[in-house]
Amino acid sequence: MSRSRRPVLLVLTLAVALLAPAAPPSAAQEVKYWREDVAITPAPELSRFNQLLADLAEQLRPALVQVRVRRAPGKDKDDDGPGEPRRSSGSGFIIEASGLIVTNAHVVEDVDWLQVRLADGRRFTGKVVGQDGRVDLALVRIDGASNLPTLPVGDSNRVRVGEFVMALGHPFGLEQSVSFGIVSRKGAPLTVAAPGFDFIQTDAAINPGNSGGPLVNMAGQVVGVNSMAARNGSIGFAIPSNLVKLLVPQLATKGKVEWGWLGVSIAEIGDDDRDRLKLREARGVLVRGVMPGEPADQGGVLADDVIIALDGTTLDAPRDLQRVVSTMPVGKRVRVVVLRAGEQKEMEITIGRYQERVERPQR
Repeated sequence: MSRSRRPVLLVLTLAVALLAPAAPPSAAQEVKYWREDVAITPAPELSRFNQLLADLAEQLRPALVQVRVRRAPGKDKDDDGPGEPRRSSGSGFIIEASGLIVTNAHVVEDVDWLQVRLADGRRFTGKVVGQDGRVDLALVRIDGASNLPTLPVGDSNRVRVGEFVMALGHPFGLEQSVSFGIVSRKGAPLTVAAPGFDFIQTDAAINPGNSGGPLVNMAGQVVGVNSMAARNGSIGFAIPSNLVKLLVPQLATKGKVEWGWLGVSIAEIGDDDRDRLKLREARGVLVRGVMPGEPADQGGVLADDVIIALDGTTLDAPRDLQRVVSTMPVGKRVRVVVLRAGEQKEMEITIGRYQERVERPQR
C-alpha cells in the first residue's frame, strides 16, 4: 500500500510546484533595458551655462502675460462675414508695475473684448491704450493690479549679430514657453511700410501666439518685441527696444504715433544714374517721384533730385532718409540739401503727418 501512495504523492508535488508563482529574480539577475552611468557629467562650463539659462528663464516668466481677445464677426482679417465672434491670443510683457503692458498691434486690432492672464493665473480685463500698425506695437493697461513684476528694457543698439537671445511667449495658446537662439541679422523687417529702423532678426522660434512677447538678451533685458516670422518659420523679427522706448510715450499719451512724412518715392543711386544725374559719387537718396500736394512737392523737390542732407544730417541711403523723416516732429520746418543735375540746392520743407495710404480691400 505504501508503494502505491508514493507515485501519487510525487504527482501532487509536481503539480503544486508548477502552479506556484515563480520567485522574483534576484537583483543580480534583473533584466536591464537601458544603461545608466552616473559618472558621465557635462563639462563644468556647459553645466554652468545650462543652469544660468534655466535660472534666467525662470526669473523672466513672472512679467510675461497672455493676451486673449475677441473680435466681432467680420472684424478679423481672415473672417469672410457674419458668424460667431473670433477668439485668438497673443503674448505681452509688463513694463510698468501698475499694469502697463507691451504687445503687438495686430494682436489687439479691432477687438471688442480683451483679457490679460498673468503668470500667477490672475485674469484682468484690459484696455488698449494706444497702437501703431506701421511698426506693429501696442500698449494695453489693466486696472486693479499693483506692484506687478516688470521686465527691464535694454539698449538694442548694443545687440550684436551672433549674440544669444531668448524669445518668450504663449505660442499656440499654450502656457509660457521659451525658445533659444542667436541674433541672425539686424536690418530691414518684412513689412515695407516700416520707417527705416533696423529690426532684429533671430532664429529663436517665434511661433503663432508668440507675437508681442519679449526677446531678451543674456542679461535679462528686453532688446526687442517679437513681431513676425517668415512663412517657413525658420526666422523671426523683433521690434528693437530703442524704437519701443521712442514710441511708448506717444502711445501712452496720444494713443497713436505721429510719423513724419515727405511724400516722395525714393531709391538707391545705381551705377547707371551717376552719369545721367551728373554725380561725382553714388551718395545720397534718389527721388523717383514726388506726390502732388505733399510736403516735398510744396517745398520744391523734383523727381531725379538727390537728397544728400536733411536738417543737418547727412544721408547716404534711402533708409537713412526714412529713419530721419519718420522721427521728425510733424509741422517742423527743416532744411533740405539736394543735388539737381550736379548742382547743389537748398530748400525748406515742412514735415507732414504720415497716414496709411493703402486701404484694406473690401470683402
